[in-house]
Amino acid sequence: MTDVAAGSGWPALRVDDWEPTRRSLHMWTQIVGKVRLAHAPMVNHWWQVPLYVSPRGLSTSAIPVGTGSFDVEFDFVDHVLSVRVSDGGADTIDLRDVSVAQLHAALLDSLGALGIDTSISKGPNEVEPAIPFVDDNHAGYEPEAAQLFWRQLIQADRVMGQFRARFVGKVSPVHFFWGSFDMACTRFSGRPAPPHPGGAPNCGDWVMEEGYSHELSSCGFWPGGGAEGAFYSYAYPEPDGFADAAGCPEGAFYDNGFRQYLLPYEVARQAADPDALVLDFLEFSYGAAADLMGWDRRALETDPQRWAHKSRLS
Repeated sequence: MTDVAAGSGWPALRVDDWEPTRRSLHMWTQIVGKVRLAHAPMVNHWWQVPLYVSPRGLSTSAIPVGTGSFDVEFDFVDHVLSVRVSDGGADTIDLRDVSVAQLHAALLDSLGALGIDTSISKGPNEVEPAIPFVDDNHAGYEPEAAQLFWRQLIQADRVMGQFRARFVGKVSPVHFFWGSFDMACTRFSGRPAPPHPGGAPNCGDWVMEEGYSHELSSCGFWPGGGAEGAFYSYAYPEPDGFADAAGCPEGAFYDNGFRQYLLPYEVARQAADPDALVLDFLEFSYGAAADLMGWDRRALETDPQRWAHKSRLS
């Protein structure tokens, strides 16, 4: 594990070096995500359930409750889970030396004490085995590892946000899905897609059918692939020829098992210009999918600097 000073760039974090913390965070984010799912109104593609990178860690953003709102945030600076309510109520749970079962109980108790009655499903999704939260005694949290993970997410969120800004069609926020434990941003052509076959462990096929209801090109960062995680990009439905598209950036490749393009995080981190390499990878993989699927790219894409000359004069 390699430490870095705050703000110094792309940190190194080998997946094998932080597995206990990674497993804790995966289960904890599922618990917090399910709290958001229990209260937020349905949005297409499940966009009401992800978490978001914040200046302190990962946040639900505001969740409606009654005539007010609340949020839940993993604070990887002070290493607490914070609950804040619009009526002024607040609570924190220390993340150190807490098992999955203990955090599950503490969060639901905290919400109840703050007047937010909450019921969530008993176990995690998209993992096997799916141990019920109340029975999961796994404990493992290294503050240093959590901070390095969060700094990885800051970089991914920042660069993927630049990529998102180049699209004026239907596009998701850059958000963190707790089921698959990855950051994602998805562009859509506007056309419906064939029903997704599903198959994710401990996750109803109808969940995937909603998520993939329309033709898409999706990219993201998964802190579990490769030595230090990986950026990824795929298309649904995948067009013929996608795996063999010309122009793949050096260091990236198509993985036949995952059926997506991958750029190992360590390749990006060690590049002379990590931002440029990741953006090249995202543009290449999206462009290959969009061209092969016949998207109207002139109508869907834009220059995020299109008003810069005006703002300089104002």
